[in-house]
Formats: sequence, structure tokens, C-alpha cells
Amino acid sequence: MTVEYVDAGQAINQSALSGVGGRAPRVARDVTYERILDARSEPQNWLTYYGAYNGQRYSPLDQITTENVGRMVPAWIFQAGATGIQAGASTYAFEAAPIVVDGVMFLAGWDGWVWALDAKVGTELWRYKHETPFDVSLCCGNVNRGVAVAKGKVFVVTPNAHVLALDAETGKCVWDRTYGDVRAGESGTVAPLIVKNMVIVGSSGGEFGVRGHLDAFDVDSGEHVWRCYMVPKPGEPGSETWPADGQAWARGGANCWITGTFDPETNLLYVGTGNPAPDFDGGVREGDNLYTDSIVAVDVDAGQIRWHYQCTPHDLWDYDSTMECILFEQDGRRLLGHFDKNGYFFVVDRTDGSLVQVTPFVDRIDWGAITRDGRVTAAKYPDKEGEPVHFWPGPAGAKEWTHASYSPRTGLFYVPVQDVGATATRRRREFKESIPYWGAGVQVDADNMAGSVSAFDANGEERWRWRNEIPMCASTLATGGDLVFAGEPSGEFNALDARSGELLWQFQCGSGHHSSPTTYMVDGRQYVAVPVGWGGWVEGFLPGMLGAGHGSALIVFALPES
Repeated sequence: MTVEYVDAGQAINQSALSGVGGRAPRVARDVTYERILDARSEPQNWLTYYGAYNGQRYSPLDQITTENVGRMVPAWIFQAGATGIQAGASTYAFEAAPIVVDGVMFLAGWDGWVWALDAKVGTELWRYKHETPFDVSLCCGNVNRGVAVAKGKVFVVTPNAHVLALDAETGKCVWDRTYGDVRAGESGTVAPLIVKNMVIVGSSGGEFGVRGHLDAFDVDSGEHVWRCYMVPKPGEPGSETWPADGQAWARGGANCWITGTFDPETNLLYVGTGNPAPDFDGGVREGDNLYTDSIVAVDVDAGQIRWHYQCTPHDLWDYDSTMECILFEQDGRRLLGHFDKNGYFFVVDRTDGSLVQVTPFVDRIDWGAITRDGRVTAAKYPDKEGEPVHFWPGPAGAKEWTHASYSPRTGLFYVPVQDVGATATRRRREFKESIPYWGAGVQVDADNMAGSVSAFDANGEERWRWRNEIPMCASTLATGGDLVFAGEPSGEFNALDARSGELLWQFQCGSGHHSSPTTYMVDGRQYVAVPVGWGGWVEGFLPGMLGAGHGSALIVFALPES
């Protein structure tokens, strides 16, 4: 592992991958748990992955509004660039959510890159590169979804399942801990979450037949605090949902590869879990397969599961439930909203996991059905060896990992929708460590698809829909200016009216969007930042654009300076 930086004014040496500046201001030293708890009281910053613990991806900033967004222009661009040999035999994508603390931006890239930038002008302050083995097993692209910042440190995971603490002023590594077995196919792609004095991360690698887990480390020392496995071993609660004989549970999947949300009142961390393994062959894992495809509430102090809600029992379609758990209140109830790969929008009571409502949010669903009381009935799945079965949505889901947002001003959720089907043909495979363990061959439709940004209320009623000819594959962002920002695979970055869905502004960014935009303010000027770089598991959600230009730029927009 190396950190590369030089003193201000020294020439850039591209062959040595040196950074510029060498030091960032001490702003991160003052980021504490208490400050993150009240993150939205300082809307000029974006202190944590979703902007706040509630996962709403909403900013109260309102300098950019429905009336003036049409004047928004690029303020600066940071070109990350692709350097050297990429780890893993898979494509990279720029998927991170930029973190901003008092004028300094902290940003992660693919393949172990981390940068500190001047958030006002884009100047690089330092950069760090983790030395990742070229042969690390990566299922779905060489990607990283961002960093966490607290107590003078920047926390990031690496493709080979390390969690690192970097000095926020210099980029030097303070501590380095391994939290996954790379030999077994485990990897790291999640943006860490700071809760109390812990940095919490989840594992990736369900497609290789690993046992998913959530881990907590001490912010100061890196000491391992707890591990919470998401597949119970024999004798633990939920183990009866796995075969009693054999080792299906030990390679059951259920990875937590998307950042959770946290409610200090319940002291619960809410995380979504991934698919069971093998993805499509349920014959080797009879039962509901807890806690795969579930919303799981974990006691953040004990690292123990308190309740769960399973969205797709005995998943046969690769319908991870890792997507965001948005916390909100309605009629005095503490609720959680979740848009699932299986095409349904779930609202549950976040105190006990009881179902409040479930409704479809995409037009075409034929894999099965979920009734209003939550009963799941499968209709079609790859159950016979060598026999193709077509179903909607495909394995990338009606919404992949990219996030919906929620505006407390409008009371609406804004979800990026993928309406695309796929054909799966079951192929039973013997489990072998670090070898893909899908249980089927899959071909995603290259035509007959659609997408949208759709607005739903908490009762599951669709209020408006902005339609697109191709799936929407990037997170949305809602703001106090009654705007919703959403990027397209074809490169357009859009601003929509949060109340009507009207398209108000558009900018062609030169590469497709598969990331999470954020917004912040420096010296009284609001900025909207979006990483642009198409890639990852493109064959899963939009195979017609496989091989399209990657891009590797962070583009930051603002109103013209007066």
C-alpha cells in the first residue's frame, strides 16, 4: 500500500502517479458521531454516505431551484483517469458518493483509489492507491461506492476486502485490517458507515458462494469489535430455513454490500442482504434461506440481529435486497421504505419489522406475485436443467443497487426504475471455492426495455413518472429547491421538478451514470457533484451498452457566479 503526494508547487509526475498539494485542511478532525447525528443541520456539508443516517439522500439546500436550475453550468471537473492494470477480470465504474466537509471533498474510485479535493475549485490535495492483487475475484465490476470520514480519518474498503483508515490531512495509511477471505471470493465494495466509535462495513462476493457478514471496527485503533453473519449456522435462529444436512448455509450468500442506515432512537442499524448462493439453483438449498434477500435490523452495540423482513423467500431470480433502507415518519409511526429488486416497494415498521404496505413500482412483473399481506407466490423460475425461462424483472432487478431518495418537503420517494427482462437456464454446478456459483446461464434482454424516474408516496401510490427509453441505472438526489437529480446511462444528467416530474435541465456528461450525486455549499455557492463513469455489471442491467465509453470524471455544477 502506498500514498502518493508532493509538496505544493512541485511538478506533477504522472509516471509516478504523484498527487498535487500534499495536504488537506484539518476539517475532518471535528467530524464526530454527534455531528453526524445532526448532519442535516449543516446542509453545506455532506458528512455521510446518504447525507444523513436516515438514508433519504435529501439536502435542504435551496439556492438552486425549479426557477433557476436551467442556468446551471459546470463549475469544475476532476479527471480521475484509468491508470495501469486493473484488478480483477471485470470492468470498472465510478460509483462513489462524494463526501464534503467544510470545503474539502473526499472521494473513492475503483481499484483502491482515494482522493482529497478542494470542493470549491477541484484542485487535488492528495491521493492514495491501495495495491490490489490483479487476480482478485470480482463478480460485478471493479467498483467502490465511497468513503466515510470521522475523527481526522478517511475510511475506505478495497477490492481485496481490506478496510483502511487514512489520515484525512495527508492520505497516509493509519491502520489496515482484513475483513474478508479473498481466496474464497470475498471482496469489498461498500461505503463504510460511522456509528458511535465504530466504522461498519459489509462483505461482497455472494456469487462465489461465501457467507455474508457485517463487521464493526474501532475508529481509533482498528480493533475488530463484532461480526454479524447474515446466514445462521446450525442451531441458530433461522437455521431451520436451510437444509439440515450439508454445507449450504456455509456458502449461502446474503452479503451486505450496500451501506446501511441507522436510527439512534431504536439503536438499530438497518441493512439489506444479498441473494442466496447459488443464485438460481434452489434445489441445493431448500427452504426460505434466511436471512438472504431481507431487511435486517442489527443492534449496533451487540452486533446481533433483532428482527428481519424477508422480501423474496427462497430466491430463484438473483433478487438481492441490498438496496437502501429509507427511514421516515408518518402518522406518528417510525417507518422504513425499501424498493426491492423484485419490483415491489415495501414499507415496514422499523421498530419491529412488521409490514405496513407493499405495492409494485414497475410495470412488468411475472416472476411471481406478492399480495398486500406480504404472501409471496412464485410463478416462473429456472427449475429444469437446460430449459430456458424468461422473467421480468431480470436479475439486475427493477432497481439495482442505485438509490431512491425521499423529500420530506413533498413526502415523495423518487426511484430510478429498470424495466428489463432476462432468460435464465439452470445449470447445476459443484461448489468450488472462488469460482462463480450461479447455478444458471443468464442472458439479459437487449431490447424491449424501458426506464423511468417514478415518484411514489408512502402508501405506494405513483404520483408521477418521467419516462426514458432505456433503464435508469443511477441514484437520485432530492433537494430543498424541489428538485430531483438523476443521471442516464447515455450520459445525460437531469434535473426534474420534484412535484411534477417535469424535465427542467439537462447536461450531456460524455459517459453513462452509475453513481450517487451529492450536493453541498462553499462560500455561499451551492454545488451538485456527480461521478461519471459507465461500467460495472453492465451485461446485467443494460447489455446493449456493454463496451460503451467508461469515463472517469467527477463533474461539479453550480449556478453562474454573479
